Amino acid sequence: MKKVILVLGVLLICVSMAYAGSNIQGAVINKSDVKNAANVAMGQDAKANMGSVGIKDSTVKGAVINKSNVQNAANVAMGQGATAQMGSVDLKGSNVQGAVINQSDVKNAANVAMGKGATAQMGTVAMKDSTVKGAVINKSNVQNAANVAMGQGATANMGTVDLKNSNVKGAVINQSNVKNAANVAMGQGATAQMGTVAMKDSSVQGAVINKSDVKNAANVAMGQGAKANMGTVDIKGSKIKGAVINQSNVQNAANVAMGKGAEANVGSVTIK
Repeated sequence: MKKVILVLGVLLICVSMAYAGSNIQGAVINKSDVKNAANVAMGQDAKANMGSVGIKDSTVKGAVINKSNVQNAANVAMGQGATAQMGSVDLKGSNVQGAVINQSDVKNAANVAMGKGATAQMGTVAMKDSTVKGAVINKSNVQNAANVAMGQGATANMGTVDLKNSNVKGAVINQSNVKNAANVAMGQGATAQMGTVAMKDSSVQGAVINKSDVKNAANVAMGQGAKANMGTVDIKGSKIKGAVINQSNVQNAANVAMGKGAEANVGSVTIK
C-alpha cells in the first residue's frame, strides 16, 4: 500500500502545484500538458489534482498563473470529502498580492468526484476565505468532456469562477467556451455550474464580467436545494464596487435542476 501512495504522489507533483503554510516571494506559475493519462485518488478526503494549482493558508507576493492543456484524460476522486481538480486554481485561506489567472484547455476528458461533500472542478478558479490584490481571470475551453460530482452537498464546476467569503481588489473575469460537454451534480444541496461567475458572501472592488459560449451541452443538478447555472452571473450576499456584465451565448443546451427548492439559470444575472 505504501508503494501505491508514493507512486500517486509522484504523479500529482508532476502535473500540479500545491502550497500550504508557505510564504512565496514571487509568482507561482504552473504550465502543464497532460495527455492520455489517469489521475486517481480513493478513500476518505481523497484528492486528485491534474494540471492544477492549489494554495492553502499561504502568502504569495506575485501572480498565480495556471496554464493547462488536458486531453484524453481521467481525473477521479472517490470517498467522503473527495476532491477532483483538472486545469484549475484553488485558493483557501490565502493572500495573493497579484493577479490570479487560469487558462485551461480541456478536451475528451472526465473529471469525477464521488462521495459526501464531493467536489469536481474543471477549468475553474475557486476561492474561499482568501484575498487577492489583483484581477481574477478564468479563460477556459472545454470540449467533449464530463464534469461530475455525486453525493450530499456535491459541487461540479466547469469553466467557472467560484468565490466564497473572499475579497478581490480588482476585476473578476470569466470567459468560457463549453462544447459537447456534460456538467452534473447529484445529491441534496448539489450545485452544477458551467461557464459561470458565482459569488457568495464576497467583496469585489472592480467589475464582474462573464462571457460564455455554451453549445451542445447539458448542465444538471439533482436533489433538494439543487442549483444549476449555465452561462450565468450568480451573486448572493456580496458587495461589488463596479459593473456586473453578463454576455452569454447558449445553443442546443439543457440546463436542469430537479428537487424541492431547486433552481436552474441559463444566460442570466441573479442578485440576492
